[in-house]
Amino acid sequence: MRFRRVPAGANAVAEIAFTDRDDGDFHVDRADSDLRHEVFDGSWTWLRQVHGSRVAVVDHPGARAGDEADASVTGSFGAVLCVQTADCVPVVLVGDGVVGVAHAGWRGIVEGVIPNVVEAVAALGGGSPTAMIGPCIRATSYAFGEADLALVEAAVGGPVRSTTACGMLALDMVAATSRALAAAGVGHIDDLGIDTADEMYFSHRVRSDEGRQITAVRMVSS
Repeated sequence: MRFRRVPAGANAVAEIAFTDRDDGDFHVDRADSDLRHEVFDGSWTWLRQVHGSRVAVVDHPGARAGDEADASVTGSFGAVLCVQTADCVPVVLVGDGVVGVAHAGWRGIVEGVIPNVVEAVAALGGGSPTAMIGPCIRATSYAFGEADLALVEAAVGGPVRSTTACGMLALDMVAATSRALAAAGVGHIDDLGIDTADEMYFSHRVRSDEGRQITAVRMVSS
């Protein structure tokens, strides 16, 4: 498990956690409160992700848990937000007194989950947030069709194509997510550089894993 702490305004800090395979399976139908509390204490908002663009606005710890959405935001101290991934891009947003998290698969990017979550942070008074990209599939393992690639490039406004380790056409999900974030007004993007093709992580694409790691964030007093 990896942890980060990022300033979130004058009197707040965002605490961020990225799990791996050794921390357990956080699939929404298998994870329980004991497993989640090994990461962060408190009430969690977990989501039933549908590869869409809906954002759950969490007004108190534990609110909107189980909603069908692919992102959540909060200005409440102690509220734990999370997304489950096994190749899609987890994005943490840290604004002024506001935090958010998004599950950015290619379909969600096309649907507009990134601008929607950035707009939701701003709507809560968080201004223009910074972003952190967690464990996700990298282009070397992500062969992709030309037609779907064109949809992604149209959505993010520029080229995001690459090649796999075998020389096949690939989608660079980090480039696509970064383009979408920049277009939405995010000025600073920190990519942790973690590839879910690594056996430390669950990967649906590389190993057909059914398990999920999580990216979780909560805001606490500094």
